[in-house]
Amino acid sequence: MQDSTEAFLQQAVRHAVDTNAPLKIVGGNSKSFLGRESGGLQLSTLEHQGIVNYHPSELIITARTGTLLSDIEQTLAEQGQMLAFEPPHFSDKATLGGAVACGLSGPRRPFTGSVRDFVLGCKLINGKAEVVSFGGEVMKNVAGYDVSRLMAGAMGTLGVLLEVSLKVLPLPVLELTTCFELNPSDAISKMTMLAAQSLPVSGLGYNGCILYVRLSGAEKAVKAAIGRIGGDAAMVDRRFWKYLNEQRLDFFQGDTNLWRIVVPPATAELDLSGVWLYDWGGGQRWLKSEEPPRRVFLAAENAQGHAVLFKGKDRSGDVFQPLSGKLQQLNRNIKQAFDPAGIFNPNRMYRDW
Repeated sequence: MQDSTEAFLQQAVRHAVDTNAPLKIVGGNSKSFLGRESGGLQLSTLEHQGIVNYHPSELIITARTGTLLSDIEQTLAEQGQMLAFEPPHFSDKATLGGAVACGLSGPRRPFTGSVRDFVLGCKLINGKAEVVSFGGEVMKNVAGYDVSRLMAGAMGTLGVLLEVSLKVLPLPVLELTTCFELNPSDAISKMTMLAAQSLPVSGLGYNGCILYVRLSGAEKAVKAAIGRIGGDAAMVDRRFWKYLNEQRLDFFQGDTNLWRIVVPPATAELDLSGVWLYDWGGGQRWLKSEEPPRRVFLAAENAQGHAVLFKGKDRSGDVFQPLSGKLQQLNRNIKQAFDPAGIFNPNRMYRDW
């Protein structure tokens, strides 16, 4: 039997398709600043809440997309488990659907995986107002393409997410952080070296002068790793990892354009003016700068990476790394397949689609 909120959402999509009326899909609105401005009639998934299935012994949880992230994390913590990709909240109204749609991952991402890596299946309403399901509650699904993972980072442009099944992991027994005072070049080298070693590293962040190294796992392994790499535990700000992930550090304050640049971790310092902060062992770099967007996009592309204007004063232009050639056509084809009428969050990621 169809859930009442699911039926309501499907009816709303069907009406939008019949009237060719665009929809602006929202959840808790905690990440509404991300992406381009999107028009259309607001369609909220916030009432579509609840954990559908949770199998602690199988390390799997399935929940409706309006479910608050805090509720999911509390339920998992009671069983000694967690969302290992550490999705940022930015608000107490952050939802599961928003976490998947925005595709953002925290400091653990290079060591345990991204949002996409933990998505096992999903249910959604497509652009024909059909309720469709992909994947399932299994660790490995070989029945065709892994379509469900396309939803991670799609910003709601492919459909209205209804349910998501995720793989979860046990909470670490022990977590410790140590620090090193380094210049940017030495910090990149140190992070690259630490990431390449057999260490229980779960976070490598650099604020411009201090490198934070987080280790997680079994007590014996973590203490042995701390003894091996050294560092200064006295410099540790215990709020660092949470404040980094939730963008509460002083670095993130102010109205300067904030860029998120993802590059290979060992990439040397980029020739862009501004103030930098590194996460993911150097793979995710935050830049506060008034550099022209074209120059930031080009610098990221030349470093085999990509850039996003994460928070900007002007969201009318390019916000995500511009696409071209076959990559652009592939993305357009996927959009056309899921949303032929172009009603879901139009222009949220790119102009005209």
